[in-house]
Amino acid sequence: MFRGAFTALVTPFRDGRVDDPALVRLVEAQIRGGINGLVPCGTTGESPCLSYAEHIQVIEVVMRATAGRVPVLAGSGSNCTREAIELSRACKELGVAGTLQITPYYNKPTQEGLIAHFTEIADAVGLPLVAYNVPGRTGVDLLPETVAKLAAHPLVVGVKEATGDMTRASRIRELCGPNFALLSGDDFSLMPFLAVGGDGVISVGSNVVPEVFVGLCDAARAGRWDEARARHYAHLPLTRALFSTTSPIPVKHALAMLGRMSVEMRTPLVALDDDRPELAALRHELEALNLFG
Repeated sequence: MFRGAFTALVTPFRDGRVDDPALVRLVEAQIRGGINGLVPCGTTGESPCLSYAEHIQVIEVVMRATAGRVPVLAGSGSNCTREAIELSRACKELGVAGTLQITPYYNKPTQEGLIAHFTEIADAVGLPLVAYNVPGRTGVDLLPETVAKLAAHPLVVGVKEATGDMTRASRIRELCGPNFALLSGDDFSLMPFLAVGGDGVISVGSNVVPEVFVGLCDAARAGRWDEARARHYAHLPLTRALFSTTSPIPVKHALAMLGRMSVEMRTPLVALDDDRPELAALRHELEALNLFG
């Protein structure tokens, strides 16, 4: 179920509130682009700055707009296990296909604590769970051997591995076998990630160009590695521009440049000043891909 190109959706805001119409338009654009699935309320969706009510609102809007056309893997993690369970149960009531669970940030749990955290959520919620490892943001690292122990649970079905480390990706595949969903959380290294046995990506860049990431995943799955390599290098300049500063700041600017939503974001994230060179580079890459129509 959780294979191919999934988009880590941004959360559009307008005048301090979630912009439901813009979110619906974003979902429709993703489905037109052939996306394999959607991930609302992850890091890219500014989930740390959403209230509980807004979190549910975003999931509900995405579920309604998607209307069953692609699976929705809802971000519903927390550094508090009980809070993650509560939020995940609410997402389950909305009909999501599964939940994406971040490693508990700030607490710095042991590997045994990570196993206890994810196991308790899976047992309490009863939905497929994809663990999310991004130690650069959370301060805790979910090791491959720990992933393998979690994979023995029937509802822990995959991992979003965002380190960009191909040795680690290979080790997870080696330990967890072919049926465990191995998803990249790093747009830059998607092509080599697929080459070592990855199943897909939860992408930031696919907010802007879903077809690029879908095409890359499809080519790899079909064994068309020359095509996959060409697609990899074709999207690298845009990826660099989209990660020129803290994500999701650049991707929100890109979507605003394309007239798809406001650039508005929640503090502590702030928009870039108009004279920043990152914005000129971003516009250049959007123009190079003829995205302004």
